[in-house]
Amino acid sequence: MKKSLLIINLGTPDSPSYFHVFKYLRQFLSDEKVLNINPILRFILVNFIICPLRSFSSSKIYKKVWHDEKGSPLLYNTMKLKEGIAKKLPDVDVEYAMRYQSPSIKNAIEKMLLKNPDELIILPLFPHYAAATTGSVFKEVTKCLSDKWVVPKVTFINQFYDNNKFINAWVEEASKFDIASYDKVIFSYHGVPNSHVDNVYEDSMCADNDCELSITEQNKFCYKATVYETTKLLANRIDLHESKYEVAFQSRLTNKWLEPFTDKVLEDLPKNGHKKVLVFSPAFTADCLETIIEIGDEYQEIFHDAGGETLDYVPSLNYSDEWINAVIDITGFNEELLNNV
Repeated sequence: MKKSLLIINLGTPDSPSYFHVFKYLRQFLSDEKVLNINPILRFILVNFIICPLRSFSSSKIYKKVWHDEKGSPLLYNTMKLKEGIAKKLPDVDVEYAMRYQSPSIKNAIEKMLLKNPDELIILPLFPHYAAATTGSVFKEVTKCLSDKWVVPKVTFINQFYDNNKFINAWVEEASKFDIASYDKVIFSYHGVPNSHVDNVYEDSMCADNDCELSITEQNKFCYKATVYETTKLLANRIDLHESKYEVAFQSRLTNKWLEPFTDKVLEDLPKNGHKKVLVFSPAFTADCLETIIEIGDEYQEIFHDAGGETLDYVPSLNYSDEWINAVIDITGFNEELLNNV
């Protein structure tokens, strides 16, 4: 059977210019899966308030991470991941795309369909299901395929938070640090609105389902439950006692998002004698603005201003060998890999 693999990340502006950042933010925030409010209100907020104002500051931040040759770190890391997978699976057509901006999902799918695959495997590079990420990718993929005369078998992978090789990849990154030397380890995940996790449940709210404790039949697609499960799996593998770590959420837009907030946690830690801290961010499989700038710069400043001494960040998986092997496992291509060894 002829299979094709499409890996998809969130997206990035085509350049750090005000125009390209505006264009990116407008497409991103216009998605009803991201900003789930009245469509007319969303249009006004996005086009006349948020994007015109935020694009100035965001453009300055993007310029800090933009590389003269590599460009956007998110785009570069995703491209290199694609190349690493393709190298290990030479008989598989592998492509990459961004949910927002370039390369687009539409163009990637059309390119792959020209090779007439029997099966198209779609992997959004988000370990934990959320409507604003994986759900939005599914919506776009479905839209792109809906007008095709011929559609091959489509396998859509909606989460992989507990995949053993995914955890292995993070353990490998963790091995580069002396975990025992830190006073505290923070697992910082991208936040989502409380309403998004509440919408997972038909007859209850996220707060009613003990999502911090375990995965159940009710909460198995709840973002909060799955990030706590990833944390426990990873902490267990690196022999980290539960008293030594905390889960927190970053990148909030309002205070009605999942708590505790990473910046507030880091601000409080030095007051309790925790002066040396290590931060993981397992929701991000590729380094990007949120890891390089938000954690690497902004949270560093907050922590040091509060009296902290050392704040180290474990880099994302990017295109490490362990992560490439994990993707191959998650997408079910292990047999093809063995055939090429």
